[in-house]
Parts: sequence; C-alpha cells; structure tokens
Amino acid sequence: MKVNHVKECPRCKGTEFAEGTDYVAVRPLNKKLSTGSLKIFRFCLSCGEIVSIRVENPGKFRSK
Repeated sequence: MKVNHVKECPRCKGTEFAEGTDYVAVRPLNKKLSTGSLKIFRFCLSCGEIVSIRVENPGKFRSK
C-alpha cells in the first residue's frame, strides 16, 4: 500500500508541515511490558491541523 502525503492542509490550505511527537509510546495490547513505539504527528505550520499520525517503529508490533 502506497502512502499519499498531504500536500495541502484540508483546514486552511497551508502547504508547510512539520513533524513532532508527544513522547508517549503506543504499546501492543497483549505485551504489557513492551517499550512500544513513539507516535509521529505531521501537522500544518499555519493552523496546527494534524494531517497524519504514524507509529515510528511498527516492527515492534509483529508477533514473534
């Protein structure tokens, strides 16, 4: 599956974006002691609208 990156903010039509995290990890539901992976937010620099959220390291959620 190919990811389409937003080139224009759906809220304000801005075209400048940045990425950041809140440093709270997403953890697998069935692995309570897992360190999980950070969420990465992509947001518009004009209005702050979040246009995407992704997990930094999705491999941590694979079953072994």
